[in-house]
Amino acid sequence: MQRRQFLAASLATSAAAVAGSAGVQAETAHAREFYQLRRYFVQMGPQVGLTEHYLNDTLVPALARRAMGPVGAFKLDIGPDTPAYYVLIPGTSVEALATVDLQLGQDEDFLKAADAFWAAPATANAFVRVDSCLMSAFEGWPRVTPPDTKAKRIFQLRTYESPSYRDHVRKVEMFNAGEFGVFTAAGFHNVFFGDVLIGARMPCLTYMLSFPGLTELDAHWDTFRNHPDWKKLSTDPRYAFESIVSNITNLILSPLPSSQI
Repeated sequence: MQRRQFLAASLATSAAAVAGSAGVQAETAHAREFYQLRRYFVQMGPQVGLTEHYLNDTLVPALARRAMGPVGAFKLDIGPDTPAYYVLIPGTSVEALATVDLQLGQDEDFLKAADAFWAAPATANAFVRVDSCLMSAFEGWPRVTPPDTKAKRIFQLRTYESPSYRDHVRKVEMFNAGEFGVFTAAGFHNVFFGDVLIGARMPCLTYMLSFPGLTELDAHWDTFRNHPDWKKLSTDPRYAFESIVSNITNLILSPLPSSQI
């Protein structure tokens, strides 16, 4: 138990140092959030049903009881490594996200409801593996913004990797310098923008957009690429001196019934 507490405290301290002033716990509606983005890898068969049941009926409700939300729960529709599920957990502090599993592990009601998934035997495991990353919200988009509609939606999850930390910082700056406005003008619904503090393939950033469907997704990206504000921003010498994004991962997700996003 002491080792777990030490690891949780160390993670909280390290991430807070990287996040700088954003590491202060959110106290107002405009404070920057932190995000934990989980990816559950599963195999076709019983693991799919077990995972969906766990996310819909156990994990998302348990996080809501802890006042963590809105929580996004999604199935990967288009992208590598299917089947897979993604969960976005917003938090007001790094500590809240770093210790969430330890806290859930002490919740008897949660453990009882989660038993089939949480305590599945090695001979019939409920999932293959889970990975996660910790992010800090961008200054210019400090909080998750769910779509204001109950109509069917799809979600695009994009990760931009940069060839250097300098280029990564410039790309984050580029969003804050006007790229958010171009997204909005092009008809996107912006959900969240996160600077990855701890995770794979760093330095990188991840963000999410929402659309009614694939047709609208393609149309809005065409509008974005041809928007005069984007052409001006993307040719600014501060950002166009080299390719400041070296790789893009692009996924299409659909929300699970329990998703609050």
